[in-house]
Amino acid sequence: MPTAALVSFRLGGSDGVSIESEKWAGALRRLGWKVVTVAGSGPVDTTLEGLAIDAPTPPPSRRELADALAPADLVVVENLCSLPLNPPAAALVAKVCAGRPTVLHHHDLPWQRPHLAHLPPPPDDPAWAHVTINELSRRELAARGIAASTIYNCFDPDPVPSNGRNVRDVRRALGVAPETRLLLQPTRALARKNIAGGLALAAAVGGTYWLLGPAEDGYDAELERLVAGARCPVVLGAGAGARPGVGSGARPGPGAVPIADAYGACDAVLLPSTWEGFGNPSVESATYRRPLAIGPYPVAAELVAFGFHWFDSEDPAPLADYLDHPDPAILDHNQRIAREHFNLADLPGRLGPVIEGLPTHFG
Repeated sequence: MPTAALVSFRLGGSDGVSIESEKWAGALRRLGWKVVTVAGSGPVDTTLEGLAIDAPTPPPSRRELADALAPADLVVVENLCSLPLNPPAAALVAKVCAGRPTVLHHHDLPWQRPHLAHLPPPPDDPAWAHVTINELSRRELAARGIAASTIYNCFDPDPVPSNGRNVRDVRRALGVAPETRLLLQPTRALARKNIAGGLALAAAVGGTYWLLGPAEDGYDAELERLVAGARCPVVLGAGAGARPGVGSGARPGPGAVPIADAYGACDAVLLPSTWEGFGNPSVESATYRRPLAIGPYPVAAELVAFGFHWFDSEDPAPLADYLDHPDPAILDHNQRIAREHFNLADLPGRLGPVIEGLPTHFG
């Protein structure tokens, strides 16, 4: 049985890269691969702290990384060489993977973050394949001389739903009455997640705003300021790693809540972001049969083109009307689109040809 090594800054967490990496690991296993994981942090097979974002130690030595990857017939680099959050580690991974079968799975690219836009594109090598999670990134790589293919993030189109008791328990823990409109933003708090837009939409439709994830990258003070000025009730937290609520208007969440229960407890999902590489809540909302209000980030237009019926996060009236008069046909339609185009069961069939196309492959 051939071995594939997944390498990243961190793996096994609740961030989008970790979640999608685990799906790729499952697809690789279905294709007959043994999977090992190497990362700077997280519950992985080999921890090399120097690979982490803001690593407390220097990058590992070339020998240390080479030893960690020695069992691998294939290396899959998850965003570590895509987004320059630890350039010395990325350079080391590129050196160790030179000339060996490697897939660079690009979730983000430097020019897609304003403060990193001046940095060069990811490394390339004749023995490698590049995979993006959207067509926008594929085209942008092509314009820089790097050929890539697109494999969209995939989802279980029929996830196990939350039961009625769990929904009641979650709402009770949140302090949200059954008749209150609960609008879930299942993201972290960062500038590009447009927390202000989510708060404004929740207020406009007369609902309670629930932000599932924590503040990151120094966004704590801004989140506190936004919550203190919110014109609607606010609940913060309950996602993995979330901290209690902040600000005079916020209530803390009830602790860790399974994602199915979070979706099940809400009346609508908000994704008002100005930038997402993909935005998993967009398709997750369809699989969990919840209406979605989505922001104007570029990749959203690419996803809408598949036929989803979503609401505009900057125009509250249509969403308010839907909440007054729910239409199950919209939910049926969106779930059908998710099943047809973003089905997790199809991932092995999409990933297999990429691996088989490598100069040296194990098919």
